[in-house]
Formats: sequence, structure tokens, C-alpha cells
Amino acid sequence: MSRKILFVDRDGCLIEEPADQQIDSYEKLALLPGVIAALQRFVAAGYELVMVTNQDGLGTDSFPESHFTGPHDLLMRILASQGVRFREVLIDRSFPHEGKDTRKPGIGMLRHYLADDGWSRAASAMVGDRETDLQFAANIGVRGLRVGPVGVNWDELAHQLLDAPRTATVVRNTKETRITVSVDLDKVAEPKAHTGLGFFDHMLEQIGKHGGFALELNCDGDTHIDEHHTIEDCALALGQALKQALGDKRGIGRYGFTLPMDESQASAALDLSGRPYFVFEGSFPRERVGEVPTELVPHFFRSLCETLGANLHLAVQGDNAHHMVEACFKVVARALRQAIRREGSELPSTKGTL
Repeated sequence: MSRKILFVDRDGCLIEEPADQQIDSYEKLALLPGVIAALQRFVAAGYELVMVTNQDGLGTDSFPESHFTGPHDLLMRILASQGVRFREVLIDRSFPHEGKDTRKPGIGMLRHYLADDGWSRAASAMVGDRETDLQFAANIGVRGLRVGPVGVNWDELAHQLLDAPRTATVVRNTKETRITVSVDLDKVAEPKAHTGLGFFDHMLEQIGKHGGFALELNCDGDTHIDEHHTIEDCALALGQALKQALGDKRGIGRYGFTLPMDESQASAALDLSGRPYFVFEGSFPRERVGEVPTELVPHFFRSLCETLGANLHLAVQGDNAHHMVEACFKVVARALRQAIRREGSELPSTKGTL
């Protein structure tokens, strides 16, 4: 999985910048409110920290380890004592500065990062306190956020980046179907599904309702030929949207349910492992429920697992086909509800990735 990097300015961003624009003594060194707690959250969420600053006024020459060498070194020691360590510290020491691409918004100091494909620009960000920091972010292709008097505080910044709603919209167009599906895993809303197959719409809405997330799905398919393409492609698009919205899956429950519906009972054992696998046990007493062939029910969930990257064992028994099919959709939705619920920021895997 690609690494996430938080590029961070120093003066005015990590530490308050005094009126004389020069932090040359310990007395002037004051951390911005909430910066340590916010950076601890980023470290816990798997971000690498890289400092990128134009200023070189804090005294960084080396002295014996037992001595503080200047305000910069004191800052780094304070942060390190709280578990906040920077992968790299990049300081523009060029003089004069004019015309040098190492000075932000120039990107000269980050050439080695721009040549590295091992980190994700989409998941990374630049935090600064000036317009040049935002221009720098745009130049390296990451999101830019501003802290300080004309920006947000560190607590809000961490919320924007780490607690953002897990959303995704997928458009899937083929010669057989044209589908748009949107999900928001952190929002509860009435689900909406329009596929041209009434009973199938009802089943898709069960997934959003009992899964506890916002779901909108529209499909224009070749139902005049057969129901197969619509049902299969909707499953593929929905699985892709759920996978995108889950992101790196930090904090999720991962696993998840047995559910009765009148005389029927369905059980779902689900693992959002990243590895698609599907096992189905059961047989339906009739061939169709509404416009939906019952043979396509397990096929729907198999297709969902393929693009979601889920391991699902689904079993159903009963006498009423309608109840049995609906129990299947509801039980999988309830398993999803448990599995996608986010608590904390730990990754539920010993392998370090899902």
C-alpha cells in the first residue's frame, strides 16, 4: 500500500512566529495549541512526517548530544519525547534566496520524493501558514491546508484529514448497463435504488438501511433482454464503491450475523480481508421472486465480493422464497454494518495491510 506523507512547515505552523519573524532564543519558542496531539494522531494513522521550511533561523549546528544546540533542536526533542518523529527535515539554506527553486513554493528540496512512486499524493497533504505553502502543495500534487490566524487550528485540521467521511461514487458504463452508485459510510440516510427491477430495488435498499450507511444506486440496464446484467453489474459497482470508501480500513470492525425472518433464517460470516471468496449454502423453493431469478441471489453476492475484496460465507434456510432472499440481503447488510463501523485508528491486521 502506498505511503501517506504529511509535509509540514515549521515557523508559524508548528511554532508561533514572533512579530520580528526571527525565533532565535528559547524564550520565543512556543508550540501552536494542539499541535502535539494532532501530530500524534497522524503518526497513529500511519502518516510519515516531513518538515519543509524556508527558514534557517533556529540554530541547527551540531553540538555534543548532551547539549541543546538551539531552538530547532529543542523543538525536535520536545516532539520526539511525545512520539512525534520526522522522517526527514528539509531546510532551505540557500543564500541569496532569489531565483532558487529550493525555496517554497519551489519544489527543489523534494526532487527525491517526486521521483518516488512509493507514496500516495492523493492521501498525502501539506500543512503551512502562508499562501506559498498552499502553492507548494499544488506544485507537488497534494492537498494543502492552512493553520494559524487565517486558517484552522490543529484539532480541526486533524479532523478534516483523519475523520473525513468515507465516501465514494462509482460510474460503471458498459454496452449492457449504465450505473452510478454513491455511498457514504459515515452517514445515515434513506437508501435509494432505481434499477427497473422493483424487488431488486427493495433488496438493494435493505443493504443501505440495515448496513447503516447512505446508499444511492441508479442503473439503466438491458432488462428487456434479461435481468442478469443488471443484477451482476450493480453488485460489481456497489462492491467497488464500498472498497473505495473504506480506504485503508483503519479502525474498522472487519468481521461481522445471524438473522431470522419469520420461518427463514440466514447467517453471514464476513471478513473485509481484501481477498474475494464466496461460499453459499441453501436452495430456494421457487425460481423467481418478482422480477429476480433466485439463481442470481448467490451470483449477486459473489460479484459483490469480487470488487469489494470480501470473504463471505452465506447460508439460508426456510420455506418462503421471498423471506429467504430478503433475509440474505438483510443479514449481509447487518454483517457489513458491524464490519465497516470505525472505532479508533488501528488496522485490524497483523500483516500491516488489508
